[in-house]
Amino acid sequence: MEQLRQDDPAWIGPYAVLARVDEERERQRTPDRRYIARSADGRRTVLVHAPRTETDPARWAAEAEQARRLSVLGFAPVTEVDGTALPPWYAAPYTPVLPLTTALAVHGGPLPEAVVRALGSALASALATAHAQGVTHAGVSPAAVLLGPDGPLLASFGAVRAVAPDGAQRLGSPGLDPGCLAPEQAQGGRPRPLGDVYALGAVLSYASTGYTVPEREELPASLREPVTACLAGDAARRPSAADLAAGLAAPTPQPQSPPRSAAPVPTVLDGRSFPLPARIVAALARQSAAVLVAQPAAHAQEVGRS
Repeated sequence: MEQLRQDDPAWIGPYAVLARVDEERERQRTPDRRYIARSADGRRTVLVHAPRTETDPARWAAEAEQARRLSVLGFAPVTEVDGTALPPWYAAPYTPVLPLTTALAVHGGPLPEAVVRALGSALASALATAHAQGVTHAGVSPAAVLLGPDGPLLASFGAVRAVAPDGAQRLGSPGLDPGCLAPEQAQGGRPRPLGDVYALGAVLSYASTGYTVPEREELPASLREPVTACLAGDAARRPSAADLAAGLAAPTPQPQSPPRSAAPVPTVLDGRSFPLPARIVAALARQSAAVLVAQPAAHAQEVGRS
């Protein structure tokens, strides 16, 4: 939860903006402008998204509407869309979340290997469900992964499609992490499921090393093969999301030496235990408490009274 700046909107649709979701240094690789906001009557708090100024608002709004129609466990929900507003926006009920980029900063570095495997299994399962429905996410990146008390959610649906139409080069586009763009998508190819798998490999690399383009030896031992396979330049050599989920869910041998990080704190995801490091759990609790007492900016308060 970050303080607002002068260039941030006071209102998005019917919601008074309270705070940013993303840290300033991460915004260049975040496909949306994301805020915590509250309705004028104070009864509803939401996560609200608006497009970057460089993004075609019509393309962005079309992806938001498609996301609203989806029902995929593990995808961040979209409950309201206004594609005709300037700028367009979409929203969902607020729950405490940290983008993966912020989570690593809070934790003080890469996440423990067991947490990365659980993260990868959960995200791969969500993608496998979508792919089985004929849906490609086309927006997987560290910024798109929101960690909450119930585990991870994938946001930024359709970010690659929103940036440019098929056939147009996407590499270097604002809001897209170049390390997460599969080669075929970077050059304008239609986003397909194995492009999601490539991006998920980059996310798992980021979670375990701090960056999306790893040297194989830098990855934890149990993640070297699956992450390397995901990042294959030839899409035909990548695993399916379903196979990746199954492989990451399989137990791994326990290390003989004690882990360097504090033991993860179990949270709950779909009835299963999901491990989050203690510092991340504490940061989520602080965010929730801060949102309870947050007040809109003075300008928003004046508009709300008028």
